[in-house]
Amino acid sequence: MSQAIMQAEFSDKAKATRKRILDAAIQVFARKGFHDTRVDEIVEESGSSKGAVYFYFPGKQQIFLALVDEFADLLQRRLTNVVDAEIGGVRKVNAALRICLETFGRYRGLAKIFLIQAVGLGTVFEEKRLEIHERFVRLIKSYLDQAVNDGEIPAIDTEVVAYAWMGAINEVVIRWVHTGEPEPERVLLTLRGMLLRGIGVVESDIANLEVTRIEIVEKST
Repeated sequence: MSQAIMQAEFSDKAKATRKRILDAAIQVFARKGFHDTRVDEIVEESGSSKGAVYFYFPGKQQIFLALVDEFADLLQRRLTNVVDAEIGGVRKVNAALRICLETFGRYRGLAKIFLIQAVGLGTVFEEKRLEIHERFVRLIKSYLDQAVNDGEIPAIDTEVVAYAWMGAINEVVIRWVHTGEPEPERVLLTLRGMLLRGIGVVESDIANLEVTRIEIVEKST
């Protein structure tokens, strides 16, 4: 067997082991919360050795931060893939809200860690949360900038609006992820109507946006 093949097999095995550890951590953190979780419980849940877990992650904090990154990367990939296929800033905003709700619903265990448990866990976690918050504010701003450039909405301070939107979306989605209420279609219709009206999108354009049923089948990473 060539060295290249051996390295590829080792890489695949390493990726699978790391994913198994993170999947196990999602389950344990979701059940017990960050503070009450012990690394030994993640080891047991993953079916890995303690040495394997510590090889990839020096401690519980690093596992938690890796999960936060995992979810943020997943959400951004899904948003980019779907939104880039849409034509026009308003349709991109609509698609982004739909994919956001669908992703939070499908990966609810990860979403709870990202939105709920990462809040108030100290400086390291707060810096990570703010870093990801800024990443998505920039993404929202880019969609709003396009809508302004396309003449779909009046000229506005897209940076301030992006922060306001992020706050509104965050609050509604946190409650939805935590309780399952209200149902996602109701969240989408109400939230997008409020946000789009607030930046000057006319009622006829809002009414022309499709009403898509949000299919949610929970998955792990």
